Amino acid sequence: MREVINFNSDWKFHLAYDVRKKPEIINVMLPHTWNAKAALAGKINYERETGIYEKCFFVNAAWGNKRLFLYFDGANTVATVLVNQHFITEHKGGYTAFCVEITKYVKAGEVNQVEVQVSNAYRMDVLPLSGDFNVYGGIHRPVSLLVTSKDCISPLDYASPGVYLTPQNVSAQSATVNILTKLSITDSARLQIKTEIRDARQHMVAEIINPVSNYVQCWQTIKLKQPHLWNGKADPYLYTVYVKILKDGQLIDEVAQPLGLKYFKVDANKGFMLNGKYLDLHGVGFHEDVAGRGSAMLVADYQKDMQLINQIGATSLRLTHYPHGKYFYNLCDRNGLVVWSEIPFVGPGGYTGAGYIKSDALELQVKQVLTEMIRQNYNHPSVCFWGLFNELKLDHDDPVPFLKELNALAKKEDSTRLTTCASFLDNDQFNQVSDVIAWNKYYGWYGGEFKQIGIWADKMHAQFPQKPFAVSEYGAGGSPFKHTEHVERPVADGTFHPEEWQTLYHEQNWRELNKRPFVWGKYVWALADFGSSIRTEGDAAGINDKGLVTYDRKIKKDAFYFYKANWNPEPMLYITDRRNTIRHHQKCTIKVYSNVAGVELWLNDVFLKKQDPDEYHTINWENIRLMKGKNKIEIKSKVSGRLLRDTCYWILK
Repeated sequence: MREVINFNSDWKFHLAYDVRKKPEIINVMLPHTWNAKAALAGKINYERETGIYEKCFFVNAAWGNKRLFLYFDGANTVATVLVNQHFITEHKGGYTAFCVEITKYVKAGEVNQVEVQVSNAYRMDVLPLSGDFNVYGGIHRPVSLLVTSKDCISPLDYASPGVYLTPQNVSAQSATVNILTKLSITDSARLQIKTEIRDARQHMVAEIINPVSNYVQCWQTIKLKQPHLWNGKADPYLYTVYVKILKDGQLIDEVAQPLGLKYFKVDANKGFMLNGKYLDLHGVGFHEDVAGRGSAMLVADYQKDMQLINQIGATSLRLTHYPHGKYFYNLCDRNGLVVWSEIPFVGPGGYTGAGYIKSDALELQVKQVLTEMIRQNYNHPSVCFWGLFNELKLDHDDPVPFLKELNALAKKEDSTRLTTCASFLDNDQFNQVSDVIAWNKYYGWYGGEFKQIGIWADKMHAQFPQKPFAVSEYGAGGSPFKHTEHVERPVADGTFHPEEWQTLYHEQNWRELNKRPFVWGKYVWALADFGSSIRTEGDAAGINDKGLVTYDRKIKKDAFYFYKANWNPEPMLYITDRRNTIRHHQKCTIKVYSNVAGVELWLNDVFLKKQDPDEYHTINWENIRLMKGKNKIEIKSKVSGRLLRDTCYWILK
């Protein structure tokens, strides 16, 4: 049987330039990055260099007749692997997995050594070439040691699971599942492939068994009657498919994969349809980046972000600007989120530089990363969109011919999903590249007025009536530590980003977007603040502060609660501007987000007024008089016999 062994502990690390006989070595646990802190030090050059990881491991003598593989979930951005001081492989690309067989390089019954040299240096042949985010160096995702029999399901097909599940003709009445299994075998005699589909309670639903007649792959088809559909957040139902290799009837290898049965489409006028019904796709884009660890995300970090995503009530996610860790895709499947997964083909947007050059080496690498992303995540029912690029420009080599090649590759790899891209240029040159398209728009932050996003959307819909489009990014900087009593527009690249402007930005932008269901997806930028060495704005250098949550995930900004009130039906009350505690004007407006009726306002334990929220779940009590000194603001409402309340304190100077 296959063993998957955690390979994350007992690594030693030092930077490659330290070539002394006794370099400065530290013990690390994977995942790990070496520049998470340097990237936030306000330096644009934030340790883009090479680090060396070394580990000794014992190869069990019983594995002498087995096959051994090292599986890396991600090493940023170029990894060179050596075993017992012999070169094994080089992998370019830090956000997709890679797998290498080490069987013939290790000695059974002895201690062996693996060395991984990882470079995150700038290169013009490795993605990303640019971008408003940090490229953290290191083995920033987990590593596993796979031990299999001589004949196995191959882990070497672009580090995919080796099993590809393709649902077809899905309906409430029936579904067909085509199963392709990639094999690595030496002798097919006496071998069989058995595939089982089990329901959420692990009860057998269907099975099929075939003799192995091909050394490299096996096709099977299973038909299901009255399947239980994967229906987004309403019902994220998952089957599990077990693909097994039997030898003389005995199990010698097995791979398990999730199966979610669904059908979907995007209509230029009606938006996104899941299983025949409209689903409003609203959510966030975000980076794998957390304070103190950078992109070396732990399981607890992924879980915390998913808790925030569920709290806010998102139905969809844009995984920016690269494929995220394997564990997070599993979370998306189980939580019913519709996912847009993209490759790190990132242009400079409003900055200098090139996101694309006409280079054979670069184009080969882009195609490699796209293939890896699709094959590694092929079976995740949450994934509905493959993203081809973000904010490429047209001032260097024209990327459009290559993007058409890239789209053709994506459709060849997976004809069941839609391709998309995120542009920020209002022209039609990218419109014919992908199945659907999206734009990054910041009206009210980088110029313009809030309502322009609605005017723009109507214009694009009229100009391209047959092309479905989304808003892939919209947002504004905001600090929970900076405030104004009267909202005034801040300077986007300045240091004063009051929370109140960010809140107003989202209120007004969402009012416009929500009126337009033909916009197939609306993605807030971003879930949380994240590191970006080029930023010198807001509270601290090196941070993009457009998040609805702070970098450390400790503070949910007011805008977070605005979306929670509008997207999450769970009853809630929230007083906005609560952190603006020092007041200088006696008359004020008390603004509340609520998705329940009959909200009472109390000031200093005296009942003032009762009011229902408007259609955007907002209540404004105007011309409320504060008294000198400390004031207690409290709101209350009863829901199904349960009292909801929220309280804050303001001091009038």
